[in-house]
Order: sequence, then structure tokens, then C-alpha cells
Amino acid sequence: MKVQINAVGFTADNSLNQFLQKKLNKLDTFYDRIVDSEVFLKLDKGDKLNTHKKKIEVKVNLPGDSIVVKETGSTFEEATDLAMDALTRKVKQFKEKTSGIGRRKPVDIEEEIVEED
Repeated sequence: MKVQINAVGFTADNSLNQFLQKKLNKLDTFYDRIVDSEVFLKLDKGDKLNTHKKKIEVKVNLPGDSIVVKETGSTFEEATDLAMDALTRKVKQFKEKTSGIGRRKPVDIEEEIVEED
């Protein structure tokens, strides 16, 4: 899957980019028709000057729809894990919704035509 990573206000290192790519590629195991995804990494100043909360926003583009998840953590890895839990759940729901799995389908009742002699 194609993953576009955007770091807002800083430069993300290569190991973080590889970590995000590896995590998002796991979504293909749940639904193989994912078009692409965009990741936005942001730093949010906390209460103290030295602390920064890490925010991640992931947009996964699916055929005819998209899923957006926003999470916050003390590290980008922690925020990514939280976002992946939500994305996995939402991708599975989308797959069930589009494929009809889990839906109760109406049963056709065929009437027998009895010919009288």
C-alpha cells in the first residue's frame, strides 16, 4: 500500500517512517482493496515547556469511502498503536458492510405448485 507521511513542523527520521509503513501495511491483511493512506504527524506542546504530546492523524482511502483516525500519545509509536487498533476495527467494519458478511440475508421461500388431476 502507498503511504504518504507528512510531518508538520519537524522532520521525521527514517526509522519512524519505516515503522509507520510497516504498521499500515498490516491493514492489507484485513481488507486487500485499500487504495492508499496519508499520515500527519504533529507535535502539541503540553503543560510544561519540555513536554510535547505526539498527535497522529491517519486517513485510509478505500473504494468509495475513507476512514480518518486521530490519536494522541507520549510517543509517535504509542499513538500509532492506538490508531492502528481503531483503524483495524473500522476497516473490518467497512469490509463487513460492503461484502454483506455478518448481515442477515432474507431467505427466499419457494412455494410449491401442486397440480390437481
